[in-house]
Amino acid sequence: MMEIVQIGRAGVRLVTAAAVVAVLAGPRPARALSEAAQRGEEIFRKTCFACHTVGGGRLVGPDLRGVTERRREEWLVRFVQNSTDMVASGDAEAVAIFEEYARIPMPPQALSAAEVLSVLAFTKEGEYPGPVTATAAATAAAAPAPPSDRQIALGRALFQGTQRLINGGPTCNSCHEVSHDAVIGGGLLARDLTTVFSRLGGPGVRSVIGSPPFPVMQRAYQDRPLTQVEQAAILAFLEDADAQHAFQRPRDYGIGLFTAGTSGAIVLLGLYSLLWRRRRIRTVYESIFDRQVRST
Repeated sequence: MMEIVQIGRAGVRLVTAAAVVAVLAGPRPARALSEAAQRGEEIFRKTCFACHTVGGGRLVGPDLRGVTERRREEWLVRFVQNSTDMVASGDAEAVAIFEEYARIPMPPQALSAAEVLSVLAFTKEGEYPGPVTATAAATAAAAPAPPSDRQIALGRALFQGTQRLINGGPTCNSCHEVSHDAVIGGGLLARDLTTVFSRLGGPGVRSVIGSPPFPVMQRAYQDRPLTQVEQAAILAFLEDADAQHAFQRPRDYGIGLFTAGTSGAIVLLGLYSLLWRRRRIRTVYESIFDRQVRST
């Protein structure tokens, strides 16, 4: 038993010494990237980072680590350049990806084949773990505090425009709908966001709001970005809307609009009938004829 204890203590000393050496040596230098991979990294950090990681797990889209082992490069070039056309054409692999990732289409990218290949080179040689840093990962490991009622209320006001965004950007419900009893109906130009947290998860939603990957959103918020407080509040509201969506009354504007239109038409017809009830129905020619008869 004493020998085991001594061996254990020696092992601890060896581990401690190794840790000290590692700290003094500093972080291991990253492997140098090839010229193509360096160009690919630059493109990735401008175009792809909001939805993808390289070695950091799935975000809005898949982790691109090893993507060239799963798909042919020729197919990947066509998919990156215009995935929506491939989905529309019925390409089995493209449709499977579209269905797996919440039916959110990857926007067409204005990249040449050479540029796409350089990004693929970066996915082989480089690494991009995504927005989660070591500090953020440690914070995420702890139980996150639920959003406060005040934060949810602010997000709800920002979403539907009852409170203006600080930098003057458009309100979310200009394009999006959320089924919520306290929110007016939104637009239908983009996806319904009622269950966006269930579809994309917190990191995915946070990434889209913080760095919009879609061209329309990019143009809308290019010079009018959301502040950190606004992003956090809208995230809190969307998370709460997702959690509470089963308890909200479904909107049925069709029946309401039909009933209101029919009732309005009946009221107008009744008013017209009262206004014209005493008016005699005569032709213009009859009035002229009577006047001529009286003058003779």
